[in-house]
Amino acid sequence: MAKSGQRKCLCCGTFFDSDHRNRKHQLFCSAADCRRASKAASQARWVSHPDNVGYFKDPLHVARAQAWREAHPDHPRGRPRKSPALQDSLIVQAHDSKEENGKRTRAMLQELLNPPSPLLVGLIAHLFAVPLQEDLVITTRLLVQFGRDILGAGDHAHGDAVHEDKRAL
Repeated sequence: MAKSGQRKCLCCGTFFDSDHRNRKHQLFCSAADCRRASKAASQARWVSHPDNVGYFKDPLHVARAQAWREAHPDHPRGRPRKSPALQDSLIVQAHDSKEENGKRTRAMLQELLNPPSPLLVGLIAHLFAVPLQEDLVITTRLLVQFGRDILGAGDHAHGDAVHEDKRAL
């Protein structure tokens, strides 16, 4: 049973509180399916009005729409297209180790992992509870060096920097 001020939705049949600003005209509730039905009913009412019959097929309106499309060639038709990425993709380059003041410079994480994998970065950060990128670089370098040592492909010049990083932890 409807309470005072409630209406029965024409689509789903449930009782709803209509918006006080639009109480006289609101015939559908706010559910997604009912809003779609409301839109379809509204469009059907508009098209069935005598002044609007054939509105989109009239040669005058077809010419108007074609002129607008010519004036706005960049305006997309149909569904909106997916926007391009805000960040350029990483271009893989050979890593050059640099020395400044007799010490090797520390590579950033982006340089260490070409291309960086969000899964791998997130996994390392989670497993080692490392929230800062600088600490993540040190941890990642240690893991890479351990992997090289296990595989027998250790980089001895690089290993010294890794052992310095180990002592810093």
